[in-house]
Amino acid sequence: MATTGSSYSRTKNSETETIFTRQWQSFVIMLSIGMILFGGIGWRLVYLQLEQGDLNSIKAEENRTRTVPKPPVRGNILDRRGKILATTRLSHSAYLWPKAQQQENWPQNRDFLAKILDIPAQDLQKRVEAAGINYPSLIPIARNLTPAQITAIQEFRELIEWVEVDIGKIRYYPQGEVASHILGYTGELNRAELANKQSDSYRLGDVIGRMGVEASYEHLLRGTWGGLNLEVDGAGLITGVLGENLPDSGQNIKITIDLEVQKAAEAALGSQKGAIVALNPEDGSVLAMASYPRFDPNIFSSRITADTWRELKKKGNPFLNMALRGFPPASTFKIVTDTAGMESGKFPPNTILGTYPALNVGGTIFQEWNRRGFGPMGYVGALAWSSNTFHGQIGRGVGGKELIKWARNYGLGAKTGIELQGETSGLIADDAWKRRNFNNWGWTVGDTVNMSIGQGFTIATPLQVAVMFSAIANNGYRVQPHLLQDKPTNKVNLNLQPSTVSTLKKGLRQVVKGGTGGRLNVPTLPPAAGKSGTAEAPPGEAHAWFGAFAPFEQPEIVVVAFAEHSGGGGGSVAAPMVKEVMETYFKSRLGRSVDE
Repeated sequence: MATTGSSYSRTKNSETETIFTRQWQSFVIMLSIGMILFGGIGWRLVYLQLEQGDLNSIKAEENRTRTVPKPPVRGNILDRRGKILATTRLSHSAYLWPKAQQQENWPQNRDFLAKILDIPAQDLQKRVEAAGINYPSLIPIARNLTPAQITAIQEFRELIEWVEVDIGKIRYYPQGEVASHILGYTGELNRAELANKQSDSYRLGDVIGRMGVEASYEHLLRGTWGGLNLEVDGAGLITGVLGENLPDSGQNIKITIDLEVQKAAEAALGSQKGAIVALNPEDGSVLAMASYPRFDPNIFSSRITADTWRELKKKGNPFLNMALRGFPPASTFKIVTDTAGMESGKFPPNTILGTYPALNVGGTIFQEWNRRGFGPMGYVGALAWSSNTFHGQIGRGVGGKELIKWARNYGLGAKTGIELQGETSGLIADDAWKRRNFNNWGWTVGDTVNMSIGQGFTIATPLQVAVMFSAIANNGYRVQPHLLQDKPTNKVNLNLQPSTVSTLKKGLRQVVKGGTGGRLNVPTLPPAAGKSGTAEAPPGEAHAWFGAFAPFEQPEIVVVAFAEHSGGGGGSVAAPMVKEVMETYFKSRLGRSVDE
């Protein structure tokens, strides 16, 4: 029995030890798991506090605060004398809380609101979808509200309680259509543009310059957004105002345009499709740039209707700046031809050539415009009477390459670099260009003669022609035209011989004194010099050109007028336009002698 009890005791102890061992192992395992878990939590706390502390602090702050953005005031655009050309004015605008689209009756109320604001419901829907439900601020949905629209929103407040009417800022052009092609206009960013511009701090409802100076100097005019910092509770309700970051207004910029000269240019052009450009020949500053048809940039301050577009299109394309478009320069190009003749050495300043009813060049007849010829002539007389046969002989004698070289030296065939979009290069063709475009037919003598009188393939813009005249007025420097008042002058010395400049000036002066430009030979102007041009333009009527500078001895202004399909000559159609612009410019020069 004693043996049996002892064996039972040992078995009992063994079972107890086994249970204890298992319990101990479980304890150790649980302890280890606990230590791992607590260690992980501790490591996470350390990571969040030390590594991610700043970021989490920002997120917590964002959950506690909201910023209501405040747009900046766009900078003003002023003329050279400080007169306002573009500014900002206050008007009533409609804004929408983004969460309105969560309401059950949103589609019906959206359509009702669209009817009040006279905008398509789908446009309103696109706007709120672009912002999203969580957009942190009011969404601008309509600008420049009428009193009737404001009243309607107030009357139906119960239906559209999520709409706010507030004072907003819109772009305003006090001169209306005046200088519209220079100033351009502004418009709201669309969805695609906003996606590309968000990195530049643009926001929904922002306006941006879309044309002219508004677009070119957007970076100066736009300013910097500010905001109102609000404290909110867990439900997103505003509990207080924490502070305000005031927006920085855009810069005011002064441009080189003289408002009175600009108005005179537009009045002189009237409803004639074309352009007038006025430059300071010394520094290239643009005093005026008129183009017709025109538009009123104020129409973009509110939604443009289909009726508005139809009215605009009746005039043609009012957004096309004719001063930057290319046309055959006609006889104004004879300045280039004469320069090539004298600078090549083949036809010095004292050259005398016979003029004829026509030139026969390889079977092609180039007629004198009077069909008779003028007899023997030098450069001065040939410019005064714009002889085609004189200049055809010069062009044929120097050759196409020389003409092309001097045309390009004067800036033809290349953009001037003015700070406006849409400028074209014009065309100074050469052998390579002709072979590319005419089935490998090379340059001919006939092409050279055609170029020498400003016809054929040659294309120039009114602005380029004004630069060419400036180079004669300032004794041989090609200037870069510009619009920003404080922009440095950019000049290129053409290295013309003094005798070349002197001969050209005498010829251009004689145009006004006793040639095709007699319309400028009036007591209301100081002595002027100029050149007419009449370009063949089939199937329509001829284009008319006139370019001039004054006073002759110390030129202050160059004016070039171009009239598309005017049906008249440069001296009869375009010269009177130049005269009107110059008279306005010189009115402020009282006391100036107009005698030679």
